[in-house]
Amino acid sequence: MPLLHIARLSDWEAAVQTGTYEVSTRGRTLADEGFIHVSHPHQVDRVASRYYGDDDAELVVLVIDPSAVRADGVEIVEEDGGTGELFPHIYGAIRPAWVVEARPARFEHGDFAW
Repeated sequence: MPLLHIARLSDWEAAVQTGTYEVSTRGRTLADEGFIHVSHPHQVDRVASRYYGDDDAELVVLVIDPSAVRADGVEIVEEDGGTGELFPHIYGAIRPAWVVEARPARFEHGDFAW
């Protein structure tokens, strides 16, 4: 099952150029958090609404192959997001090679479409 990460398009485009993506979540970096927040498919809509609902930036959902992450020796840990629900965290920068798709995303009538 792929892992998903919501990103500002501009941050993702910069990462493709530099070779690493280091934004953990809106307004927080890998250096701030120690990991990159990612979601399972059933979690992404709630995460988008909570953290990006008022963001005017163009967004994408990064579809990440967890086997590629692990093959590069980077740890993925399921941890409590503060609500008792487990969320995956990637303990390192995301490499563009792990991303199988960057899907355009937006809010339509209050719903997150990706």
